Amino acid sequence: MTNFAMRRTKMVDTQVRPSDVTKFPILDAMLSVPREDYVPDSKREAAYMGENVDLGGGRVMLEPRTLAKMLDAVDIQADELVLDLGCGLGYSSAVIARMADFVVAVEEDEAMAAEAQSTLSEHGVDNVAVIAGPLTAGNAKNGPYDVIMIQGAVEAVPDVLTDQLKDGGRMTCIFAEGMLGTVKIGYKIDGAMVWRHGFSAGAPLIAGFEAPRGFVL
Repeated sequence: MTNFAMRRTKMVDTQVRPSDVTKFPILDAMLSVPREDYVPDSKREAAYMGENVDLGGGRVMLEPRTLAKMLDAVDIQADELVLDLGCGLGYSSAVIARMADFVVAVEEDEAMAAEAQSTLSEHGVDNVAVIAGPLTAGNAKNGPYDVIMIQGAVEAVPDVLTDQLKDGGRMTCIFAEGMLGTVKIGYKIDGAMVWRHGFSAGAPLIAGFEAPRGFVL
């Protein structure tokens, strides 16, 4: 029988800590959430590999290093409200839920969203609401948010999403740049977004987040 708890410890010790992620809430969350339960059954053995796990439908579970470093950059606090876009089968939301006050998770695929909510409920994660809907629309009804995370790559972030971020809030996602990409961290200051480069990472481009034609960085 596979010892997934041992694999979780190894994942944190060999993929997360060496990436200079040392905040206790992040390490504790990644040691506690059973990653193998948030992937298709056929992918359980691959759940702790140091690479993105394909969930189908253009969605991935980001590799542990990437997710951990994104979480480190946005520094979620215990009283904060987080919008998790592209939650897939719920893993990222389960991890964030251990750090935040509440998580609103959005997933376009209705079946995937339903499975995510079911798995989260089975694990007693009661501070996440999974909503089926377009990722590019976010979820203004329950905002504004302290933190917004996008679990995949984008070319551009729609204004409708940054509008849902509180002033002083943080946002992070992977900006697609050819085969690789760059994680950037956005800060909303006086109503405007200021983006800073974070680190290199890769993920599939999420449908709907393409740059408008003629768009120049």
